[in-house]
Amino acid sequence: MANFIPSSTRAIPDPASIPRHIAVIMDGNGRWAKQRFMPRVAGHQRGVEALREAVKACRDLGVEYLTVFAFSSENWRRPAEEVSFLMSLFLKMLEREVTKLHQNNIRLRIIGDRSRFDDKLKQTMLEAEQLTANNTALTLTIAANYGGRWDVMRAVKSMLKEHPQLAQTFTEEDLHPYLSMSDAPEPDLFIRTGGEQRISNFMLWQLAYTELYFTDTLWPAFDRNELDKAIASYQQRERRFGRTSEQLQGQPEGEPSV
Repeated sequence: MANFIPSSTRAIPDPASIPRHIAVIMDGNGRWAKQRFMPRVAGHQRGVEALREAVKACRDLGVEYLTVFAFSSENWRRPAEEVSFLMSLFLKMLEREVTKLHQNNIRLRIIGDRSRFDDKLKQTMLEAEQLTANNTALTLTIAANYGGRWDVMRAVKSMLKEHPQLAQTFTEEDLHPYLSMSDAPEPDLFIRTGGEQRISNFMLWQLAYTELYFTDTLWPAFDRNELDKAIASYQQRERRFGRTSEQLQGQPEGEPSV
């Protein structure tokens, strides 16, 4: 079972100028390609390069966890040829990038329902995780065939299978170890590229107190400069976690409002 890391809904994390954990929905690959009169697959290929750049930037900045939404459980609804290409691209990316990740002391984790992936992809995923398991510079988590509701439902079922006596009495602390991201702090900053402003069933439990940042920039064009903009926006936020501004600043409370 993964190590327990308290949720920010119960334990308030120390503020930091650099987010400890960044979560990203990498949206806009297809539109980026369409704008350039290129096939959608070209956008996905360029998206892999953008991810490579984001991983390097996060490692350089001291971000400890980067979690990206690569393929949602809803993405199976896309055209069959695109889904097939995405699976092939995922496999090639793992085969090509895992050695580089390992050399740079980056740990790779993959979360989501693996049952629909073919055996070769599942084996490659497992080997990549095993190779990088002890790396410490950055944890890169790829969410593939993942959905936030699936995550919570699977966690509840797994918990009750092991502890049926908790059916009527379980708490957040009981459930937390069974969630996909139980070994990571909750995201400090959520970024969605491509102009859409929703979280699309991504890490529904974990994003409860995360700062949200939306940008019109399409994922293939999301570079270090765009990441710096997102972090600069985050640094202007006041993360109260239910407290008042006066409490954060160590000032006496004002008169209660009527």
